[in-house]
Amino acid sequence: MTATSLAAITLQFSSFAQNRGNQPPPILSPEVKADRHVVFRIQAPKAESVKLNAGDIPTGGQAPVFTKATNGVWETTIGPVNPGTYRYTFNVDGLAVVDPRNASSSESMSSLSSMVNVPGSDFMDTKDVPHGAVASVNYYSKSLGKYRRLHVYTPPGYENGKGKFPIFYLLHGAGDSDDSWTSVGRAGFIMDNLIAAKKAKPMVIVMPAGHIRGATNPAPGAPRPAVDDYTRDFVGDIMPTVEKSYRVYTDRSHRAIAGLSMGGSQTLNIAIPHLDQFAYVGVYSSGLFGQFPMNRGTNAPAAPTGPTWEQQNLATLDNAALKKGLKLFWFGTGKDDFLLETTRKTVGMFKQHGFKVDYDETEGAHTWIVWRNYLNEFAPKLFR
Repeated sequence: MTATSLAAITLQFSSFAQNRGNQPPPILSPEVKADRHVVFRIQAPKAESVKLNAGDIPTGGQAPVFTKATNGVWETTIGPVNPGTYRYTFNVDGLAVVDPRNASSSESMSSLSSMVNVPGSDFMDTKDVPHGAVASVNYYSKSLGKYRRLHVYTPPGYENGKGKFPIFYLLHGAGDSDDSWTSVGRAGFIMDNLIAAKKAKPMVIVMPAGHIRGATNPAPGAPRPAVDDYTRDFVGDIMPTVEKSYRVYTDRSHRAIAGLSMGGSQTLNIAIPHLDQFAYVGVYSSGLFGQFPMNRGTNAPAAPTGPTWEQQNLATLDNAALKKGLKLFWFGTGKDDFLLETTRKTVGMFKQHGFKVDYDETEGAHTWIVWRNYLNEFAPKLFR
């Protein structure tokens, strides 16, 4: 390299460094302050309005107000916010957008949200403890004739070990995806902390996708099929695939299933007709949608005609031998949840058939704030 070319490179680098020094500081969003106030910012100099969409973040009923600075950066501060993980998007002139300054995100069924974590929760914070791993797994569903995806949590040390583990199937709710439990749900961190504290047994957790595009569902008022598409996929493909691919026990006493909202109803659709395969069943903020339709007002779809869910499953419901192997049948629903009555009626029906049901009616509504707590309460009860 000649002295002339070296001088030219030095001059260019000096000019680049000088220009960088003249640039405004980078936009930080979200900024979580020590007092748990959260600042959201987005640069949109030509926008006329910016709003925050963050349904789970308590704001006291007041919509956050953004102010626009002379540099075109919109900003709002909310809080103090209770410790937890929250999804959010910006609404810029009517268009929903993720936070371009935030790489942390969470998938739902058909969209992507940005995510902010407010530390301060002992059970779900990221701590200096051994951590498990979360894998995104694709599998082919012969039942549905398509490729699908699920997420799998393996406990700390799984990759280096040789032993087998119990297996826990954890289902998401309507509108969410198989990513949701490990992103906004913090399932991996919750389990890491429980295992490190010896409050829960190490286990493999399988989190499947609950929505089936193009599924064959009954029209409003039409008879309900005995076995729905999701149950066929779960029993015929998900369980055989993961239980062959991972070092897990495959007997009833080492298998659990639970789900929230839609996933809670799916849990009952799967577990009760196959009760000989599950010793632990959990239902979070849910009940039997097929037996007791959701209370969403007068515009709710008509209940299907024909046999009820209860009538279709009478053989299992009244099988005393199967009940003996059911070690835990747990329900939890918030007092402000719109599905509270559905849960109560479902619990009552199972008790009428001689099931021992543990029911916890908690504070809270139909939000991830509640469901993370339920996982933290439910997981330590498993495989004891």
